Amino acid sequence: MNEWTHKEWIKEKNTNDTTAFYLYTPMCGTCQVATKMLDVVKELLPDLTLGKANLNYVQEIAALYEVESVPCLIITENGLVREKIYAFQSVPFLYKKLKVVDEARRAW
Repeated sequence: MNEWTHKEWIKEKNTNDTTAFYLYTPMCGTCQVATKMLDVVKELLPDLTLGKANLNYVQEIAALYEVESVPCLIITENGLVREKIYAFQSVPFLYKKLKVVDEARRAW
């Protein structure tokens, strides 16, 4: 996963049909587990465009998208938030959610 700035996130969101943006904080234990889970999914979906950002450095995103807690995975469709995931239940759960993003990107 590449680290994205707010500008990079906006560019990706506005130029792709679907995008996924993972928000975390480094001192959050749950975020560390979620990061490992997303790393596994990224290995399974190598072409998936998935960005991440330390929420401490993109605080405006928290306000703009009403992020309630971390970890948070924002999935957009046609530039609009389709889903925000806070409970990273399992690798298969995340794979299923992100496979849709990957397939939509390939169709585009």
